[in-house]
Amino acid sequence: MLEEKFSKKYENGEDLSDEIIKAFKKSFKNDYFANISAIGADAKEMLRKWEAGDAEVVALWEKMNQWVYDGFAVTYTNLGVDFDALYYESDTYLLGKDFVKEGLESGVFYTKEDGSVWCDLKEDGLDDKIVLRADGTAVYMTQDIGTAIQRVKDYPDIGGMIYTVGNEQDHHFKVLFLILKKLGFDWSKNLHHLSYGMVDLPSGKMKSREGTVVDADDLMVEMAATAKEISQKLGKLEGYTDEEKEELYKVIGMGALKYFILKVDPKKRILFDPKESIDFAGNTGPFIQYTYARIQSILRKADFDYSAEITGIEIDIREKEIVKQLQGYPATVQLAANNQSPAVIANYTYDLVKLYNSFFQNIYILGEEDEAKKVFRVQLSKKVGDTIKNAFSLLGIQVPERM
Repeated sequence: MLEEKFSKKYENGEDLSDEIIKAFKKSFKNDYFANISAIGADAKEMLRKWEAGDAEVVALWEKMNQWVYDGFAVTYTNLGVDFDALYYESDTYLLGKDFVKEGLESGVFYTKEDGSVWCDLKEDGLDDKIVLRADGTAVYMTQDIGTAIQRVKDYPDIGGMIYTVGNEQDHHFKVLFLILKKLGFDWSKNLHHLSYGMVDLPSGKMKSREGTVVDADDLMVEMAATAKEISQKLGKLEGYTDEEKEELYKVIGMGALKYFILKVDPKKRILFDPKESIDFAGNTGPFIQYTYARIQSILRKADFDYSAEITGIEIDIREKEIVKQLQGYPATVQLAANNQSPAVIANYTYDLVKLYNSFFQNIYILGEEDEAKKVFRVQLSKKVGDTIKNAFSLLGIQVPERM
């Protein structure tokens, strides 16, 4: 028993770090739930019945699952997220079990005395991994094996798959990819785990088991409310209808939320502060959105044709810096893709906006007397606006035409 091993170490005076103690507590809780507690026994029996197709258990599972899916649909709609295809573990676990059977026959897996099925990964520097319980039911690894195989069956020309999951699952995906390789799937070399850091609140780390979590829907409502509060203080919404104001608050709030998270390299831990994220100055979504809206205002006021090609004019150093930044946009997008880091695009956009605001504050645009220079500066402004909109679109962030 884990408890006995822990006691012996303690009695022998071995140094037990906080991490070891935490690991013990977690393992002991899992062991107790799975093998000792009545609730754990009931849960295991329900899983066995579910896999056996018990009508009552399946009906309850379908009902409760639908509650979850309906909730997900609302959240994803509010986030502006959609998917080309959805895969459910309840559909793919059988495929996973089929390949576990094949792996047993080929020697990739082995069976323990209790009937559970494992993969020996010690030669690869890892521990053995269970892929099927003693009672024949699937585990997460079984389901993930089936899901990966099904995706490639559905999309045979796929160039690779990126699993965007928190860094607490680093070990799980290392094992998954290795098992798929051992099963003979050459495409396993094109699988990648985009391991992102956790998000902390000013009050500390979110912990689902302790209830210190933030509901995504509640957070989105809070962000819109914060945007409303700050916008009203700034007094920049004259002429807006109430409906337009509410929509703008949502756009600003969601822009603040997404940008604050995406501007940080995915691997780094984030301290998320709602009020700091919605500041209209600094490296924030609202600051960039406001610059875009400012440019659209300039374009609306430009009551002349600014489509003509302009040559032979002398341009200011600030204009040159903006042109250089704009020329670097395609390479920035490629770099973000290569590094699988939206932060590259986010921070490029912020740098572009800083350059543009320096230009805006120091050089006449519509007030320029030289007609050719005025046309060029409007063209430059439009190009900056188009680039901001394109970059934010890649980040899943909207930009308002007025603000």
